[in-house]
Amino acid sequence: MKNNKSEETKDLQALMDKVPDHLFIKCPVCEENFYNKKLGAYKLCPNCGYGFRLGAKERIDMTVDEFTPINSEVSAPKRFLEDEKYAGKLAKSKELTDLNESVQTGIAKIGDVEFALGVMDSRFIMGSLGTATGEKLALLFEEATEKNLPVVVFSCSGGARMQEGIHSLMQMAKVSQAVSDHAEKGLLYISVLTDPTTGGVTASYAMEGDINISEPHTLIGFAGRRVIENTIQQRPPKDFQRAETLLKNGFLDAIVKRQDMKSVLARLLAWN
Repeated sequence: MKNNKSEETKDLQALMDKVPDHLFIKCPVCEENFYNKKLGAYKLCPNCGYGFRLGAKERIDMTVDEFTPINSEVSAPKRFLEDEKYAGKLAKSKELTDLNESVQTGIAKIGDVEFALGVMDSRFIMGSLGTATGEKLALLFEEATEKNLPVVVFSCSGGARMQEGIHSLMQMAKVSQAVSDHAEKGLLYISVLTDPTTGGVTASYAMEGDINISEPHTLIGFAGRRVIENTIQQRPPKDFQRAETLLKNGFLDAIVKRQDMKSVLARLLAWN
């Protein structure tokens, strides 16, 4: 009997070893488990419509008709690469995303409408706002201002990049100034907040759009839940940092499903 049970255990383990990883996915919002094939082309939870995170190039491909990258060579200043641990993280992120920084910038088109586009990539050190990220975004707004183009930025970030200290925090002011110069010329800026948009990015350019929109169930906030709870000594509602709550309280203009994003942006840009 013991030998039979041992053999059954081995056979079961051998069978389990053949099952591919991530065959079933758990939605972080509704917590439903589902077969990975049900994600579909837009990577949406089939139960609640939550949009799973996308790489910058993947989002660009599904959102615009044409895209020409600009300032792709901009990367973290050499003085930060003396920290071997940080330099290693940058190298891994560059290999994973095929980007030099946590944002891809360029000139895009939907139909005949041309605009400046920035798309953050959460896989690059959690889309953190570093010196080069801020530089690329500031240059994007400056070029758009010079060429009289509207700007669309897709934000996805864990906040300022602490490995660069005060330099990363200063990017909030630098990009915000570029946004202001763009606005003074009467040009349109559409900010699209995707999951998650937090920290210094939320506290600056992500909430400075003429039109602020979001995908469903996006986590949007400045400080994390634990920090807030420890500060106010209360437990906020479960969904207080979700897009739906922000829309209800006037912090967003609209929530747009991922599969509708291209057509909505096309209409908004055509009105510019």
